[in-house]
Amino acid sequence: MADFISKDIALLSGVGPDKAELLKNELHISTYEDLLRHYPFRYENRTYLSTVAELYAADNNSPFVSSGVQLQGCIVHLKKVEKGKKRLVAIFKDETGQIELIWFQNFSWIVKNIKPHIRYSVWSKLNLSPNGQRQLIHPEIKIFVNGQQELYSYIPVYSTTEKLRKSYLDSKGIVGLQRKLLNNLHVYETLPSYLLTKYKLFTLEKALRDIHFPTNATALRHAQRRLKFEELFYIQLKLLKLRQVRIEKQSSKSFEDLSLFNTFYEKHLPFSLTNSQKSVIREIHHDLISGKQMNRLLQGDVGSGKTIVAFLAMLMVISQGAQVAIMAPTEILAKQHFSRFYSFAQLLNLNIALLTGSTKKKEREHTLYKLKTGILHIIVGTHALISEGVSFKELGFFVIDEQHRFGVAQRAGLLSKNQNYVPHILIMTATPIPRTLAMTFYGDLDVSTISELPAGRRPIKTQHYYENSRLKLFQFLREQMSLGRQIYVVYPLIEESAVLDYNNLMAGYESISRAFPDVQIGIVHGKMDSFSRDMEMRRFEKNETTILVATTVIEVGINIPNATVMVIESAERFGLSQLHQLRGRVGRGSEQSYCILMTDYKLNKIGKARIETMVKTTNGFEISELDLKLRGPGDLMGLQQSGILNLKIANLSTDINILEAARESARKIIQEDPDFQSVDNLPIYKEYTRLVNKAGVWSMIG
Repeated sequence: MADFISKDIALLSGVGPDKAELLKNELHISTYEDLLRHYPFRYENRTYLSTVAELYAADNNSPFVSSGVQLQGCIVHLKKVEKGKKRLVAIFKDETGQIELIWFQNFSWIVKNIKPHIRYSVWSKLNLSPNGQRQLIHPEIKIFVNGQQELYSYIPVYSTTEKLRKSYLDSKGIVGLQRKLLNNLHVYETLPSYLLTKYKLFTLEKALRDIHFPTNATALRHAQRRLKFEELFYIQLKLLKLRQVRIEKQSSKSFEDLSLFNTFYEKHLPFSLTNSQKSVIREIHHDLISGKQMNRLLQGDVGSGKTIVAFLAMLMVISQGAQVAIMAPTEILAKQHFSRFYSFAQLLNLNIALLTGSTKKKEREHTLYKLKTGILHIIVGTHALISEGVSFKELGFFVIDEQHRFGVAQRAGLLSKNQNYVPHILIMTATPIPRTLAMTFYGDLDVSTISELPAGRRPIKTQHYYENSRLKLFQFLREQMSLGRQIYVVYPLIEESAVLDYNNLMAGYESISRAFPDVQIGIVHGKMDSFSRDMEMRRFEKNETTILVATTVIEVGINIPNATVMVIESAERFGLSQLHQLRGRVGRGSEQSYCILMTDYKLNKIGKARIETMVKTTNGFEISELDLKLRGPGDLMGLQQSGILNLKIANLSTDINILEAARESARKIIQEDPDFQSVDNLPIYKEYTRLVNKAGVWSMIG
């Protein structure tokens, strides 16, 4: 199989070097395998033969309108119409009536080749004209031959591009290439027979044939299920293998001294921990004393108290003379972490410093010296922590906040900062991660979840206002300001766009300034330099400004307890998880907080679902599950263009059962036969080895 599927696509009959180059550049198809794994994105169901009478009985909601219809009959009249838009009109007739076929181009070919009173089969979507006329626009038409293969079957439709279409590699062209490839198909089985039997899966060869040219709906469903299982199985196998190697071979230092932890916990802890926080701390402590490297993902909703858990974990490491680092995705968040940890560190006489891209040269040199000599116990920073020249005396533990903002190479760069043992890792995220994504993106990590909010926190009240309720909104904001509260107003754009017709930041700032002329108003957006942005944030933090007009730069990590109102303009333009993150900027204190979602009246189905969900629930995990269904995993994790997500057929929002079965099968195999040495697992050994040796195939694994 390896020899067959690894062949250059240029060797396939009908391709050649020019088309091969196009396929590579446009669709990343370089080999036979790439073409086989270029699955149809939909199918034209030609298993049903319609009649003209049925089409005239169809209404606007008929599936004929959205899918397509297939007819058999004869052309009885053909004429060119010059009036209005030039077109060629044919009258097509079957035993039940007649219907118009219309073409707006390729007139000469049709006139030359279409003959009256010959039986044709035609295929097209049904067009309903305003006056009720039924028409087929640009139908596919061919002479009907008894027993022809494509009649009464599913025809695959493939994604393609304009450049490929110009070289006759539209969907029909790709269909032709797939037929040629499948006529000579030679593949070995990649799954062991016991898994095929257990889950009643097609063989790989049958699945590949039926995914491209299914004989019926059942065959298509079984082919999709087999290929989804295989795809998810090998991802899970790789993740669990990585985890096994880490647990068995990646040793780290054991940290058992709890003296600093106990001192802080008993004397300085500013509030009582929730049971959920205590449970997570026990899990982390178990990892830190195991002698094996901790690689743990800590997820918790906004305001659930991840930061104090991270600090308590740091103390377990500092007690035995090692250093800790925490890396944040932005300077604003890094400075906020530093401010919070600084006050804690002072209580314990610990040395702490901040290192970001804007740290002055002299201060940076001094910080690096203290870090290298071990004077510093805690370093807080951005990706500047992994730049060259940053070295530690003994880095024992590092925390990464909002993990998906960092690449694999960046994390590896921080790991290399200790040459004696592998530092322990704690990854934190305030973005609740759906189970399927957690299993796929973080399947090699141990996962801890803080599932409850600290005592005294009131649920945020979320309301939806349409644009005509703006005066009502302003009155509500006045009432909140009279109570001494502060307000965020968030916009999705920085400046006017000719394409997107909704409020933007600058126009919004002017509108709010007119509505509240006696109120101090700040503005923050991504195009400001970091100094100006930080200055505005500090003014708001000190309550020198009452309203902060901003873009989503305030989405992550900002903690201002006195800010109790979040107004999100054009809320339908944000994803659900982003709306939830923004809402989490309020509700940080004991006062009642509010989130107001402003929208236009024209809400599409997805926009309406988002708004209704936000009003209904504050549970981040419920929200993330729906967001996954609405947006897809790539958009949700910010990975759409990064190459990290590269699933060919599986869908993480709908294939949870397949994913769980694949993970359980992989887990059992890793447990019983970790090196795939049994005869039964020979197919796994061959395919796993091939995939690991194939450059870049595991780039999706974080």
